[in-house]
Amino acid sequence: MELADPIDFAGRAVIVTGGTKGIGAVIAETFLTAGAEVMVCGRTAPATLPASGGRSAAFHATDVRNPTAAAGLVAAAAERFGRLDALVNNAGGSPDADAATVSPRFVERVVALNLLAPFYVAQAANLVMREQPEGGAVINIGSVSAHDPQPGTAAYSAAKAGLLGLTRALALEWAPRVRVNHITAGLVRTADATALYGDDGGAAVAGIVPMGRLAAPADVAHACLWLAGPHAAYINGADLAVHGGGEIPARDLARRAIRPPFSSP
Repeated sequence: MELADPIDFAGRAVIVTGGTKGIGAVIAETFLTAGAEVMVCGRTAPATLPASGGRSAAFHATDVRNPTAAAGLVAAAAERFGRLDALVNNAGGSPDADAATVSPRFVERVVALNLLAPFYVAQAANLVMREQPEGGAVINIGSVSAHDPQPGTAAYSAAKAGLLGLTRALALEWAPRVRVNHITAGLVRTADATALYGDDGGAAVAGIVPMGRLAAPADVAHACLWLAGPHAAYINGADLAVHGGGEIPARDLARRAIRPPFSSP
């Protein structure tokens, strides 16, 4: 049996939330390169839009935390492209905060962006996708924090854990027409790497990753492309780890640090 080309998205339409910068912009560019029509969103229009091969993504100003605005985003994409084949819920994030003193307002905003917003956009996208003969795919971009929280990330980790649970619940309800999957993203080297990981841009942090480097945004983008494509047609409710193997346990790092120089492994 001849396999379909997994990277040919010609004639397909994709929404990437938070697709104007960072990982989201690379995801949008990757789908454009594969031939898709792409709509990105953010609260304000960027100076430049993701582009590839002379084509740019469309932009729709949206606060995805607002359910009416989220539905409007999906409606705008469906009207512009005549269909919707994939939704990548990428918008998210949070600054570190002390759980003992953080304000209720901060917690609400973090949960709204990282858990409620993906639900709102996916809910609207499902209404379009389920009416199409080919259905569609929803991909939620999660975080290793859902599995292994770090200090300062209580609200964010809880919301991302909820996103993983939401993914599995929607996968049960919306199949077979609409597939819903999750990507657990690890440490990613973006333009903000210095602010996130230190002046070396993450070089020291990379030592705790089994693959020996931080992920590139393209690593996450290529996983999205595969999950949205025909070779993942039976993948539903999955959690795809894009984290280079996770993090080497602290006890093993300590063991390596104190091992005598000529000891056997």
